[in-house]
Amino acid sequence: MTNVHMFYDMPYPKGASTPERPSETPSFFSYSPKSKTVFNPKDPSVHKPLTVSKFMEKSLRWITLGGQYDWTNKVYPDEAPPAFPTDIKDLLEGIFPEMKAQAAIVNLYSPGDTLSLHRDVSEESDNGLVSISLGCDCLFVVGLGRDPSDSIVVHLRSGDALLMSRESRFAWHGVPKILPSSCPTYLASWPAEDNQYEEWRDWMKNKRINLNVRQMFD
Repeated sequence: MTNVHMFYDMPYPKGASTPERPSETPSFFSYSPKSKTVFNPKDPSVHKPLTVSKFMEKSLRWITLGGQYDWTNKVYPDEAPPAFPTDIKDLLEGIFPEMKAQAAIVNLYSPGDTLSLHRDVSEESDNGLVSISLGCDCLFVVGLGRDPSDSIVVHLRSGDALLMSRESRFAWHGVPKILPSSCPTYLASWPAEDNQYEEWRDWMKNKRINLNVRQMFD
């Protein structure tokens, strides 16, 4: 699920199968940035159609994995959630055994984007929350209260893993600034690699991707 699903019909791409990659997973990067494919709004009186380029560059703000959070009612649904991606689950639970990876939100930031101070309190479990940073650096603010004088500022870089547990599990936190042109050179050209997605080369150059993983239930 993404923030766009709620308001648009999604034109999912077909799988791109090649002799070298016979079971290539469909990706929106398989569309050209100049594609005439559009995301049609569910309510045209409220939203305008989206181009592929605008969707990929600015409109796509978050993706949920595993447990699907109900953003309207601020709760996790009672029904069984989709399976959490096993590769991410195995990696994070191996590093942070105190937490079971059951739900995640993937936030996509561009320079100028921010995340206001908030607390993650919808989970029934109080086990640690893990945050993984990829791409551009950011300034991360965290504190036990909303008073800035009680907070600290952490400079997060690509590859950093942050664990909020025990006293800090329900701390106030936010992202006031994305630092432009700070993406590591080895990531900047992504997703262009192995002669794929060349039209999207340097998409990652001014992006920060944050994978925020938590345990919903004990």
